[in-house]
Amino acid sequence: MGLPMLRLFPSLLFSAALVAQTNADLILQNGKIVTMEPSQPQAQAIAVRAGRILKVGTTADMQPLIGANTKVIDLAGKLAIPGFIEGHGHFMGVGESKMNLNLRNARNWDQIVAMVAAAAKTAPPGTWILGRGFHQSKWDKPPQPNVQGFPLHAELSKVSPNNPVVLTHASGHAAMVNALALNQAEITAKTPNPPGGEILKDASGQPTGLLQEKAQGLVGPAYQSFLSKRTQSEVEADARSKVELAAKEAISHGITSFQDAGSGFDTVDLLKTMAEEGKLDLRLWVMLREPTAKLASRIQRYRIQDAGDHHLTVRAIKRAMDGALGSRGAWLLEPYSDLPGSSGINTEDPADIRKTAEIAINNGFQLCIHAIGDRANREVLNLYESVFREYPDKKDLRWRIEHAQHLNPADIPRFGKLGVIAAMQGIHCTSDAPYVIPRLGPKRAEEGAYVWRSLLDSGAVVGNGTDAPVEEVNPIASFYASVSRRTKDGTTFFPAQRMTRAEALKSYTLSNAFAAFEADQKGSLKPGKLADITVLSKDIMTIPESEIPSAEAVYTIVGGKIVYSK
Repeated sequence: MGLPMLRLFPSLLFSAALVAQTNADLILQNGKIVTMEPSQPQAQAIAVRAGRILKVGTTADMQPLIGANTKVIDLAGKLAIPGFIEGHGHFMGVGESKMNLNLRNARNWDQIVAMVAAAAKTAPPGTWILGRGFHQSKWDKPPQPNVQGFPLHAELSKVSPNNPVVLTHASGHAAMVNALALNQAEITAKTPNPPGGEILKDASGQPTGLLQEKAQGLVGPAYQSFLSKRTQSEVEADARSKVELAAKEAISHGITSFQDAGSGFDTVDLLKTMAEEGKLDLRLWVMLREPTAKLASRIQRYRIQDAGDHHLTVRAIKRAMDGALGSRGAWLLEPYSDLPGSSGINTEDPADIRKTAEIAINNGFQLCIHAIGDRANREVLNLYESVFREYPDKKDLRWRIEHAQHLNPADIPRFGKLGVIAAMQGIHCTSDAPYVIPRLGPKRAEEGAYVWRSLLDSGAVVGNGTDAPVEEVNPIASFYASVSRRTKDGTTFFPAQRMTRAEALKSYTLSNAFAAFEADQKGSLKPGKLADITVLSKDIMTIPESEIPSAEAVYTIVGGKIVYSK
């Protein structure tokens, strides 16, 4: 009897292995699956095996795939979609925002001063107090006194005499600092404006505490001196905490991939280590943000593709042509309507950005340039067109303009014609709306502000995101803004530019994947693709528009693994 059994045993093992291979690891059934695939746009159920989508179909189709170890989730009619892809955010900034004062919901300057006063009572002398999120144009009353609508540092300095304070504007393009920070940075009435920045001063020529754009960097050396007292283990622990906090925040909103708008070599090193350790709960696609000279010498060492089982890719470079509209740093073709003496700020030398473009195109990197004002967008389009003409053999580059918020009508068709991605953020439209018309005037606002309908109709690819931590990293809020353009007070900001719901979902899934050369792996639900899925509490494709903001992520699934469950 022994010999026949020996012959039979291998075949039994093979049969068992075959059965195991045909079973799914995870099945979602009895739901509404929106796939973003034209050949099968909707289904009831989806099966996952080994981190990838195995089958999409009916609930009945899934039954043969259920084994003893298969996890089956009854969606009970809930909506499942391709995992949200954050198309432009600042990953470490999201984590850092969880560790510092959150000023986003402060209604006025008095509340912010009170928050700093409370922090100063418990902070050891000399410790820097950091915060982010204030926006003077969204307060319920203007600060008094003020310069260009910004407060002066006197009250802030009074409540924090022993602690340097840096409060970053919601946009990230300005900062308010107190007297001690000014003193440690050696900023006085005689300090000249740095290239690409401005030290805002009062009528007597004294610094108000507001540092615009590149002027924020003037406090950098003093802050770095403070940080240098930490041990290396403390530095790494702090950085890891930021990664973990950012990931936790993102996946709680249904985000499975995050396109990080600019990190340095050290941050990339950490992210690669954590990806390979299996300690990243979501996927990251990162733009390098380093000086041109450093990029030139190290670029190929930092081309990273799908490290840590598709959890980290680095194949883009970030630069910035201008600042933000809220702080009047956006570079405009004509002066600001509410500040006729200014047309904004060109924050980085276009000639140096051109050198970065050469590095990108010669090393197979995408170039992603921040441009908000119509002048900045035109300059970037001109630069791209010039480079593309010089390298006619380079095709399908998918270079991007990050934000593309305010365009001259003549430049709108150039996106589609040149193949330039408009990496926009729907939430900026409704969040910024209260001050857009004062800044630009009604004509410029209607013709060129957040014109995703015009861009789509012209053939451009439009991505979506939040620019977190400028805004909360919540795709639902940006989706709602994209389809409604409705502001907090109930008004609709130039409704002709609305997206349809299908377009808005595509902008947050397949279009963002395309904008990162990742559409073959993610952005839709199709057998063979990565099993990145978001399940929502409400069907945002059909519920009344007013109910969309109340939808939440119920499950966030990355590679078939449930990384968040509400």
